[in-house]
Amino acid sequence: MLNTRIAFGAAYYDEYMPESRVERDMLLMRQAGMNVIRVAESTWSTWEPREGEFDFTGLRRVLDAARRHGISVIVGTPTYAIPPWLARKYPDILAETHDGPGRYGHRQNMDLTHPGYRRHCEIIIRRLLEEAMPYDNVIGFQLDNETKPYDTCGPRAQAMFQDWLREKYQTVENLNAAFGLAYWSNSLGSWEDMPDVRGTINGSLAAAYEAFQRGLVTEFLTWQRRIVDEYRREDQFVTHNFDYAWKGWSFGLQQDVDQYAAADAVTVAGCDIYHLSAGDLTGAEISFGADLARSLKGGENYLVLETQAQGQLAYAPYPGQLRLQAFSHLAGGAAMVEYWHWHSIHNAIECYWKGILSHDLTPGAAYQEIASVGRDLERLGSRLTGLKTRRSVGILVSGRSQTAVKHDASFSGMDYNEVLRWVYDVLYRLNIPCDLVPDMARDFSGYELLVVPCLYAADRELIAALRRYTAEGGNLLATFRSFFCDEHGAIRHYAQPWGMTEVFGLTYDQFANGKNVPGVHTWMELLRPGADTQVLLGYDHYAYESCAAATIHPYGRGQAVYLGAWLEEGRLETLLEELLPRLGVPVPAVRWPLVVREGINGQGKKLTYLLNYSEAPVSYCVTRDCEELLSGTCLTAGDSLGLPRWGAAILESRGQ
Repeated sequence: MLNTRIAFGAAYYDEYMPESRVERDMLLMRQAGMNVIRVAESTWSTWEPREGEFDFTGLRRVLDAARRHGISVIVGTPTYAIPPWLARKYPDILAETHDGPGRYGHRQNMDLTHPGYRRHCEIIIRRLLEEAMPYDNVIGFQLDNETKPYDTCGPRAQAMFQDWLREKYQTVENLNAAFGLAYWSNSLGSWEDMPDVRGTINGSLAAAYEAFQRGLVTEFLTWQRRIVDEYRREDQFVTHNFDYAWKGWSFGLQQDVDQYAAADAVTVAGCDIYHLSAGDLTGAEISFGADLARSLKGGENYLVLETQAQGQLAYAPYPGQLRLQAFSHLAGGAAMVEYWHWHSIHNAIECYWKGILSHDLTPGAAYQEIASVGRDLERLGSRLTGLKTRRSVGILVSGRSQTAVKHDASFSGMDYNEVLRWVYDVLYRLNIPCDLVPDMARDFSGYELLVVPCLYAADRELIAALRRYTAEGGNLLATFRSFFCDEHGAIRHYAQPWGMTEVFGLTYDQFANGKNVPGVHTWMELLRPGADTQVLLGYDHYAYESCAAATIHPYGRGQAVYLGAWLEEGRLETLLEELLPRLGVPVPAVRWPLVVREGINGQGKKLTYLLNYSEAPVSYCVTRDCEELLSGTCLTAGDSLGLPRWGAAILESRGQ
């Protein structure tokens, strides 16, 4: 399916409906060009209302109706929200967290390590898959839903953590030395002395526990994958809806999951992308989510398993934005766009997270606009599938640094994702697409430029790889607070930036909050550059005028740029606009709000997506003979193509 057409649809919950209307809904979906739904992941208590008593009548009703109407189905395992009887059977199944014992009601509140939970998960997964097996329109399976460790800190999890540390460090003496536990008399004399991690003031120990918790997620998804593999056909995929750090919308790298490791449990990566809308819509969250999801499986196409239709009150889209958003997902490399959700819910906590249909369940304005997208996708078929892109810029992302920053008291008010998005968003506005590269990578030779934001904690091997990349001709750009700590979050007791002073041609030993310094947002390092290091920016303040804020230095056959200050965004944009051509990255003439994304489709044709994130019309000068696919208009090089407010266009070049 994913090779011949874009998958387009919604999460569908017949079990939430106030009345049965499956046939009506399927007809509306087909009329809207929809061809896929996701079902089953949210209602364990419907499928098993009492222990050992199963009722899949509603599931079969939906699967049968979808098959009759030619709609494909993704079946989700319903393990992220446990039924009341399971909580009653095992009172300790609810995760004990930093905030104390859990209470029943919310989803995602259980201890992933609980043997009773695992046993009943396996039972419901196997029974559900047995029901799905006969249906040829089931094209794939989703493992769980936005899985996290849910901050499980109970006795079982902490005992497992102690075993994890013992295997890694062998002796308490090694652990004491690595984590600096001598501070405030926290040194362990034996493994039995291990304290409750919830009381620790040691950042290394706290960060290690979070790394352990992330490993629980990887293990849990891998465990589910093994069960699913016993049932699925060779042509059925396995996915998971990875989500992002949350700021009221999808914002940055997810701290609770090592998504690059967990992605090994799936055959195709999936994601949930929610974003600002209406007058606040910029497209940056869609672009960031796409770049991360695509990078999870080495540049492969991915599935958008959830994105907003009408969403919350603050998300209500302006006319045209639903079309723009859908094509933005495809421009990033999505093979599927699926909305959460088909219909608005009539009770419980997500009543006002509105779906494609409003509470009256009639095909209103949102439905009509989404249907216009579906009809376009149905008409264009395989011309939009298999999009492949090559990015000359990589951004190194580091979950280890993200956690270390979180547990360092000096970073009050500084969040890793804020720094990551500070750099990413400026590149986005300059129309420079990026890959998001995990810090487990060691070969960066495919990139003209590697950007390293806030690599606070790094091991020797990664630092050696970055040195090698630069020496062999790569261009490296790192920001403040990089190369400061080892992999445990312990501050290096050598010249900073550790292991990279020769690469950047500078050092420093003081930093300040940037207060009263023009052009500085919050953080500044007082850089002391060497004789052969060029100063790109200084500080406009008498107390710091002898120090550099940004520098560039030759190293081997490459160049290394260091940004020692968290600059105001406008100042960073101006700096990068001038600097990037020196680093092998041409800056396009076209800038945001007109976003341009290019790639090669599965037929070997070049596609150019034009996305107007503006309330004003814009124009684009066509650079080669092409067809605009949405309108069917043929254009020649030099023609001017106009896009209305919140408009989109897709250019397919003629020839190969």
